[in-house]
Amino acid sequence: MLIAEKVKGALVITARDPAAIRLGLSPGLTLAEARARVADPAVAEADPAADAALLERIADWCDRYTPLVALDGAEGLMLDLTGVAHLFDGEAALLADCLRRLNTFGISARGAIAGAADAARALARARPGAIVPSGGEASAVRDLPVALLGLDAARSLALTRAGLKTIGDLIDRPRAPLAARFGAECVDRIAGLTGLVHHPISPRRLVPVALAERIFFEPVSRTEDIEATLAGLAADVARLLEKRGEGGRRFEAVFYRVDGFVRRIAVATSRPNRDAKALIRLFREKLDALSDPLEAGFGFDLVRLGTFATEPFDEIETSLDGRARDEDALTDLVDRLGARFGPEHVLRFVPEDTHIPERRARAVPVLAAPAARWPEDLVAGEPPLRPLSLFNPPEPIEALAEVPDGPPLRFRWRRVLHRVARAEGPERIAPEWWRMSDDTLDRDYYRVEDQEGRRFWLYREGLYGQEAASPRWYLHGLFA
Repeated sequence: MLIAEKVKGALVITARDPAAIRLGLSPGLTLAEARARVADPAVAEADPAADAALLERIADWCDRYTPLVALDGAEGLMLDLTGVAHLFDGEAALLADCLRRLNTFGISARGAIAGAADAARALARARPGAIVPSGGEASAVRDLPVALLGLDAARSLALTRAGLKTIGDLIDRPRAPLAARFGAECVDRIAGLTGLVHHPISPRRLVPVALAERIFFEPVSRTEDIEATLAGLAADVARLLEKRGEGGRRFEAVFYRVDGFVRRIAVATSRPNRDAKALIRLFREKLDALSDPLEAGFGFDLVRLGTFATEPFDEIETSLDGRARDEDALTDLVDRLGARFGPEHVLRFVPEDTHIPERRARAVPVLAAPAARWPEDLVAGEPPLRPLSLFNPPEPIEALAEVPDGPPLRFRWRRVLHRVARAEGPERIAPEWWRMSDDTLDRDYYRVEDQEGRRFWLYREGLYGQEAASPRWYLHGLFA
């Protein structure tokens, strides 16, 4: 099998299987030359997007070894194994387990372990399976070809023509002449390969603040076992958070299936939480609401639970009037709705710094914004100054006022005539000058009550004789 890609109008081999390797068909060879050597080879068109998606899936699966996993070009992965190798009986056992599992998935992979990322990359290509302790990189890469420096083809060829064919030839040379002739990048690559300079990897995912996991020698697939496992992990994470004096705001459960499939399920809370029972309720809500159910297949051999966002946790004292208990119930409801429908669909209103009524509140996801303090519009013993809800847009009405700038005597709304018994106002609201347009006018608001006791909030738009010859009236809201 050959993978071919069009390069400058010609189909060029970019990848090959073991059978093609044995036939001497190498990447860079044109498909026409390959067909001249081998009659009717099997050919597939290159699909870089599918290759990238597969590499992402493999990277997700590699999270089982370490949370620090980074993409390394279009064909490789880089794993930071600092502090985790002992969990797998050492570096050699970890590397062997990873390659063996990938092979069972039908993926041929090579790997190496070294104290420097650049050295590990080069050794994986030239000496698969090598394990080099930190500090031994220089001696381990001495006999590697200069092509593994990763320089462009022109500079690699120039190094070879200058008689510098191995990394050892470059290590023994003074750095200044090398930089002057082949560029500073060449010297930097040498330093990276020999461990003199460490280039940290950039993990694809955030590292969890608190993490707990269960490894199963016999995969689990029953729903009851999965929920029991999550309950135990939630209790472990809660204890870790308690030691830190923190509560979690975002939790993620990861399920590793024996066939390599990885499923991630996340929940968020509206305030710091470390109640294991509450977390299990949220995950149960999330699992029940999934449009793509959690399929165990042949079972999960690893389940992990971590929290990625934490805040200081303050114990809440329940007051005698039960307010704290009511707040807990509301918070629990918000979290459950967020787990079932998605946190972006549970909204709260936050105040805006404006006098324009329809702009005073803005709906935002409840989990993304802290509770805000609203301005005090209520005065003890007085009716509210503004209705709780507004018409959007305000509804036009026909109104008759005593004088052009006075309160209305009566108005018609939705074909019903209302006679005003009482009126309060006006409250003049001027437009915001930084948003003013040609049709922006002043508003005079009135709180009125008709003879039947119904209360309305209406306004006149435009100043008589200055902004409008005949100001228009609108009903903006109703008082309960």
